[in-house]
Amino acid sequence: MAHTQATAKTGVNKLIPLIISALFAAMITVMTAFLFHIPIGVNGGYLHFGDALIYLAASFLPAPYACAAAAVGAGLADVVSGAPVWAPFTLAIKVCIALLFTAKKPTLLNKRNALALLGAWPITCGGYYIAEAVITGNWIVPVAGLLPNTIQAAGSAVLFVLIALALDKVRFKNRLKLS
Repeated sequence: MAHTQATAKTGVNKLIPLIISALFAAMITVMTAFLFHIPIGVNGGYLHFGDALIYLAASFLPAPYACAAAAVGAGLADVVSGAPVWAPFTLAIKVCIALLFTAKKPTLLNKRNALALLGAWPITCGGYYIAEAVITGNWIVPVAGLLPNTIQAAGSAVLFVLIALALDKVRFKNRLKLS
């Protein structure tokens, strides 16, 4: 009897992060594809602040779950918003960004995650610069995307800080104890 209860509890403990990462993937998709979604350029790119939810997922979930939420959510956003050519690049870029953050600290906003916000900027700008160069076959055209990608990373960082401060204030992360 005790073995069955222990097995059931272990199954639930593995299921909860999976469910939360699926919820994050859905929120990332909606935030990226539909909320504050501003098309830029002629190659299907767009400005959004959905990365704030990627930063939040990566600060909340263990790395494999955070990477999955980031890749699925952002990649799906590219597909549903009419920019599927960007999806393979987005998958790689968002996973790299998620790996900068840690969920192993007691708060969402901590020193490592604050520094990760700084690291997300060059990954976003450099990643999408290379992606657009590959897509267009031109290494000059993507320069126009550097400013919108900087705005995207900075705006997402500000939004993440505001959300993380609010959630840390009510000790939201401690209540779920995922990491």
